[in-house]
Amino acid sequence: MGKIIAIANQKGGVGKTTTCVNLCAALSETGARILMCDMDPQGNATTGIGIDKNKEAHNIYNVLIDGVDATGVIVKTPYGDVLPSNRILSGAGVELVMMEGREFVLRNVLSNVRDNYDYILVDCPPSLEMLTLNSLCAADTVLIPVQCEYFVLEGLTDLVSTIRMIKKSLNPSLEIEGVLLTMYDSRTNFSSQVAAEVKKFFKQKTYNVAIPRNVRLAEAPAMESQSSDTTGRRADRLRIWNSQRSF
Repeated sequence: MGKIIAIANQKGGVGKTTTCVNLCAALSETGARILMCDMDPQGNATTGIGIDKNKEAHNIYNVLIDGVDATGVIVKTPYGDVLPSNRILSGAGVELVMMEGREFVLRNVLSNVRDNYDYILVDCPPSLEMLTLNSLCAADTVLIPVQCEYFVLEGLTDLVSTIRMIKKSLNPSLEIEGVLLTMYDSRTNFSSQVAAEVKKFFKQKTYNVAIPRNVRLAEAPAMESQSSDTTGRRADRLRIWNSQRSF
């Protein structure tokens, strides 16, 4: 049975999607069977893995809301299988509210395919709403990317409170997989101070290796170079990180 890992932080721009896409690629290179589920209406994970999000006949919205079989929607790529997303998913949050068992719709979907994979990575939207709630209720663990900037620390309290609430009332087995420091700039004292605060709060849950700030990675989507050079570079960093702490 595949392990489901939600990659979540309600703060935008902390590296959730970049982490998800490149972790998917890194794990695939080890021979693991990977499914990436894009639960963000922006669909950046879908695009980042090399799929044209506007050309697929169906996506995760149709699976969640219309009951389309997920196996017919999954797209195979060199970096793993993908349940794609696009902007139509933005309406799903409202539609899910009206559904019976609304918190567990994604869990039910993934339960039908998880035996086919070693890991299922769920890219969450940058908010604590119904799509994120579904992702956390479906997940075994939560991976939290944290950008090394002050305002990100303020939002962590809300996220941790949400995780505790879900664990208490909806998903008792939910645990924090780990906290990944992203966009770390060793040239600044502030990055080191934020990293120290995160490690103080999360203790052993914080990964030993931080992902450094890299301008080429930020430019990659615009340059349409994600599939070869950039994915390989990022995957190398994530393999180093993964070697420090096993899933």
